[in-house]
Amino acid sequence: MIAPPEAGQPISRRRFTTAALGVISLAGAAPVAAASLGSSRKEPYKISLAQWSLHRELQGGDLDNVDFPRVTRERYGIDAVEFVNQFFKDKPRDDAYLAELRSRAGDAGVKCLLIMCDGEGRLGDPDPVARGKAVDNHVKWLEAASSLGCHSIRVNAASEGSYEEQQKLAADGLGRLSRLADGYDLNVIVENHGGYSSNGAWLAGVMKMVDHDRCGTLPDFGNFCMDWSRKDDPDAWYDRYQGVKELMPFAKAVSAKTYAFDDSGDETAIDYGRMMKLVKNAGYDGYVGIEYEGSALSEHDGILATKRLLERVRKSL
Repeated sequence: MIAPPEAGQPISRRRFTTAALGVISLAGAAPVAAASLGSSRKEPYKISLAQWSLHRELQGGDLDNVDFPRVTRERYGIDAVEFVNQFFKDKPRDDAYLAELRSRAGDAGVKCLLIMCDGEGRLGDPDPVARGKAVDNHVKWLEAASSLGCHSIRVNAASEGSYEEQQKLAADGLGRLSRLADGYDLNVIVENHGGYSSNGAWLAGVMKMVDHDRCGTLPDFGNFCMDWSRKDDPDAWYDRYQGVKELMPFAKAVSAKTYAFDDSGDETAIDYGRMMKLVKNAGYDGYVGIEYEGSALSEHDGILATKRLLERVRKSL
């Protein structure tokens, strides 16, 4: 899933300029403009960009991580980003790098929402030593997220064993990390990301077992395959609409996964009208992150197609 700067932090040049221009424009606004301000309504959700949508450009060296916020604003007109740790995996404790990244985001008028963390061990590992190490490995990303002004880190709930055993193990690791996150004023949010975590009932049960305000979910509309080695087998998939409904009560961010679009601009595998009603009905009004993973369109065109779809559905809600 922080709009204003935290107390004691300097206001950015962009925020100062925007505020100043706002005062000037209101002072000289025509009556019709004033009327339109009075009739504005709160949008049901806001749109952000998940960095993975540009992973090929980043991995190919055509885009640098520090330029991601500016590109998000200039190319797509989006004012909030979700980072992926692999694109600055050696920088979580590099204060100068993080200060530069946050400064560039601020200059572009872009909010840093969260860091998606992978490759740091299984928080539900059956081995207590390995599980503890996984918790410790995530602390550096809590530090980085705090430095960037994020509200969360996104983690995984990978484990091993029976349904009930994995719930207990994942709840233990997540609970320990959530208590640490409390000291950074951050959330620990879990994505449905394969295995039992792609079973909505299982992950909702883990949230109830953790029972910590800092621990929540990041429902991803596409990641409900519990065994990707059997992705063509319907039995390997959890019902995506049921899963989102089960995870939304704990959601602190939402991932709008897309793969392909028809001639009307609708996603071919996911009913976005139905999905966004589930999001709205849960009372969620935060950011919904674009995460395009298709191949028929370029990353650039897929992001724009997803944005148009989200904007069109938003008008209908």
